[in-house]
Parts: sequence; C-alpha cells; structure tokens
Amino acid sequence: MRDKLAIFLDPETRPMRMLIASVIIVVAPILATDIVGIVERTAIIIAAGLVALAIGLDQKTPKVRNMDASAPILDDQEEETPKEREEWQKLINGVSNPILIVSDMTVSQSNKAALEMLGDAVDGEDVRLVIRHPTATDIISRHAEQPLSRPVELVGIGAPDQRWELNVTSLGPDDCIVYLWDQSRTYAIEKMRTDFVANVSHELRTPLSSIIGFIETLGEDGVGDDVQTRERFLKVMAGEATRMQQLIADLISLSRIEADKFKAPENIVSLETLIRDVEGIFVQRGQDNLVADLPKTPMHVRGDYSQLSQMLQNLVTNSFKYGRKESPVTIKLRKSRNGNMARLTVADKGDGIDPKHLPRLTERFYRVDSGRSRAIGGTGLGLSIVKHIVHRHDGQLEIDSTVGTGTRITISLPIAVEKPAIIEGDNVTTEAEPTQSKAV
Repeated sequence: MRDKLAIFLDPETRPMRMLIASVIIVVAPILATDIVGIVERTAIIIAAGLVALAIGLDQKTPKVRNMDASAPILDDQEEETPKEREEWQKLINGVSNPILIVSDMTVSQSNKAALEMLGDAVDGEDVRLVIRHPTATDIISRHAEQPLSRPVELVGIGAPDQRWELNVTSLGPDDCIVYLWDQSRTYAIEKMRTDFVANVSHELRTPLSSIIGFIETLGEDGVGDDVQTRERFLKVMAGEATRMQQLIADLISLSRIEADKFKAPENIVSLETLIRDVEGIFVQRGQDNLVADLPKTPMHVRGDYSQLSQMLQNLVTNSFKYGRKESPVTIKLRKSRNGNMARLTVADKGDGIDPKHLPRLTERFYRVDSGRSRAIGGTGLGLSIVKHIVHRHDGQLEIDSTVGTGTRITISLPIAVEKPAIIEGDNVTTEAEPTQSKAV
C-alpha cells in the first residue's frame, strides 16, 4: 500500500494528479447541488477543494545528509520549478473562494479570490499582516499541533460585516493550506428568515390580542347588554379580523410570486386594458378620482395578468391611503425614450416621504409611520409584493417623492413585439398586431 502511495505522490505523476484535482474541483460543486442542507453542501465543497489541493501539491522529501560531505545534499525535487508553480497557480485559481498557501507563516501563493479580498500585495507577506484577524492567525500558527476538527466562523475579514468560515489543512510542521468560505449571503438569508418570522408573529399577535381582549370584556356582566358598546367592540373586532385576513392573503401572494420568480410569463397583456380594468375596480369601491392618462398607440407586455393587476392595485391603493383626501391619483402610461420599455407611473398628491426612507420602502413590513399605517389597514407587504412582481417581469422600479408634494412610483416593463393571443382580464382575444419598438 505504501509503495502504491509513494508511486502516486512521485513528482513524475504530477500531471496526472493535477488532472484528477481539476476534475474534483469541477465535479464536486455540481454533485453538491443535489444536497438539501446548505451546511452539508458547503462542507462537501470545502472538503473536495482541500482534497484536490492535497492531491495536486508535491510532497517535499526530507533533507538527506551525506556524512562524508561537508554540506547537505538535497533532493532534486525539493525546489519547486517555475512550471510546477504555474500549474499549481492554475489549480488554486479554479477555486472561487480565497485560498492561501502558507509556509513558515509566510504566504507563498494565493488565488485570484484571495487577491480580490485581501489586496494585490499578498504573496511573500507575513500571513498575520495579510489576514489581520487574531483568531485566524492563531489557528494558522498552531495548525500542526492543534488541527481543526471543523471550520471556524469568523467576522471582520475583508469587510467589517462579512462573515467567513476558516479551514486550515496542515501539510507539515511549517506548511498549510488556508481556505476561506464566504458565508455572508447565507447569514443574510438566515437573518432575513428570522426577521420575517418575528415580523409575521408580531403582526398577527397584535390584532389577535385586541380581539381576545374585546371578547373577554363583552363576556363580563352587563357589558354585553349595552347595545352601543357591543356594536363598537364588534366593529373593532371585525376590523382586526379583516386586517389579519389581508395579511395572510398578502403572505400567500408573496409566497406564490416568489415560487414563480424563475418562471418567465408567457402571455401578452394589453396595458391599456389592464389600467381600465383596475380603474373600474376602484370606481366600484367608490373611489372615482382616479385619472388614467393613456397614449393613443396600444402597448403590450409579456406578463402575468393577475400579478400585474395586483401590482397596479397595490400602487393605487397606497396612493389613496397616503395621499390627501379628495386629491386625484394619476396613472400615466408612456413609452421610454428608446421605445423599448413601457413606463407605468402612479402619482399622488400627499405629504410625501423623507428621502432617508426611500431605499427601504420595498422591504417586508417596513413602514415610514407604523402607527398611521396600521390605523389605515396597511400590512407592510404591498410594495414588497410590487417589487417581486416587477423583478419577475424583468422590469425596473423607481420611487420618487417630495416632502409636502407627493409620491411618484414608476414601473418600466419591456414592450412585447410578438403577436400571440392577448390576455385581457380572464379572457383571451384574437391575435394583435406586433408592437413596434423604435429607438428615439
């Protein structure tokens, strides 16, 4: 067994080992996509990368001293040739995460990802000056005596808010491979999930507590006999129940939209028809101060009619909620300057929004004024749903607001040039003429 291992690690077999290592690096991430857990998938990819590095790395032979000579005689293969170093560099550059080859606490080689994160002047530098993280450098310095049993989580390498997993593989008393795996995105997703669950729990707990409180009060002696008090309590309870119902409906909508985000819409939708249908919905609700400014030339987009209708209804609803009473809400449809995009704008005349809030308006449950939003029945998910619908339709979302004047939200969607059946509401009409897109 030892003889076979020695033959495999012999410098003459280096090209074969480099080929095997390259195959491992390419195949491991592909196979890992079938693994369900993120932690397990990450561990498999890291392990595959380290195995590939260990296979591709030449094993240095110990120094041999001739007792009859005045100086030590070194093995011819101890010094790495420029060609071998170049092949080794190609191998580690194939790994997308930072890798450092450390010899006697000095970085002997690094891949492109390490240079991008730590700077160009890495090779030949003390690893303690390169990484500048006390925990990481301590682990590297003790790699031979205390090898890692599992990756270590680190914060603050590269950028203050970045999170990494550090793994160190010992190649000898003085040599080791340092592997960094960026976990910032995974941590952000996990934090988003935790915050989402906490927000949903809070949003449902508040109306439930209110309903339970009123029910208990109505159960007290004499309270339920007062007709006015009973009607007032029941009205509040009905409002809170409606609010919970709307929140659950929005959560279901958001879940469905996210499930379809990688599925491109196939139908052609007439934007003029869509706007007129939404206008009719608000007229039926008694809100007849909705003004539609439409062009003479029809415009069609490839999209999901129900989602686009929900997007437009959410925008108009927000405009009526936060705009001044009796002031009109305007829906304007125009082509972009290059003629390739349909620009759908919903504008209101209201108090406007402070610029510091604009970047966060599409976050789930984010509210500029929590008290006012809850008082008028907002769930905090309307613009988040709009953002996901726009992204699914390869569009762009722009929010402009001036304090004391009002808010204007513009959706840009690619204009369709084909002429399949057009979706108008729930009905399919005959084929339409293709929309011409001309650069201005």
